[in-house]
Amino acid sequence: MNQTLEAMIHALFKSWFVDFDGVSLDDMQESELGLIPKGWRAASLDSIAHYLNGLALQKFPPESEAEFLPVIKIAQLRAGHAKNADKASTRLKSEYIVQDGDVLFSWSGTLEVDVWTGGRGALNQHLFKVTSTEVPKWFYYFATRQHLPDFRTIAAGKATTMGHIQRKHLVDAKVAVPPTDAMSEFDRTIAPLFEQIINNALQSRTLAQQRDILLPKLISGEFRVRDVKCFLEKAK
Repeated sequence: MNQTLEAMIHALFKSWFVDFDGVSLDDMQESELGLIPKGWRAASLDSIAHYLNGLALQKFPPESEAEFLPVIKIAQLRAGHAKNADKASTRLKSEYIVQDGDVLFSWSGTLEVDVWTGGRGALNQHLFKVTSTEVPKWFYYFATRQHLPDFRTIAAGKATTMGHIQRKHLVDAKVAVPPTDAMSEFDRTIAPLFEQIINNALQSRTLAQQRDILLPKLISGEFRVRDVKCFLEKAK
């Protein structure tokens, strides 16, 4: 279901913000991107959103085995969870703590953009946490994704080091941004779909956690089937 929703939003984003379907030539203007709708502006990714690089978390060891944050690296982003991750201090600045629903962008190695739904964690270096007060979350998520093919080409050209992009590439990457009133109209359509994707992923994580707890107990005989309903009721 999430793949279908994401494909739908991506198609809408491309139609509205890349191809400008339905906009006549008379309603277009010249820009750094070429022709864009009148009243819109061409903006760099780094001007519409803040790309916060993570920390070298080996410098921030956990307080104890019981008090820690799982370290979110590229591997965790790709897996979608932080099981068996390294551990870091809980006393990091709040901006370096990742929460469910945060947009993460791995700018080194495997370049990926995703919405994190693997629980609270610590932001490792080589990952950007992307936020914005300028545009909605779905907009900077899909705007960044739109440039991934170019970013991957840039990274692949760095033969002597691990493939990566630099902050200047976020400056060079441009996107067409509509005026506030038009953005609000787009947001009314896309935001509920984007939130549904996040909520579906969180629900899937909860179900997986319950499965991982219940299945061994059922197999061992510690739980019987009639005990499952009681367990699930308590978990609500």
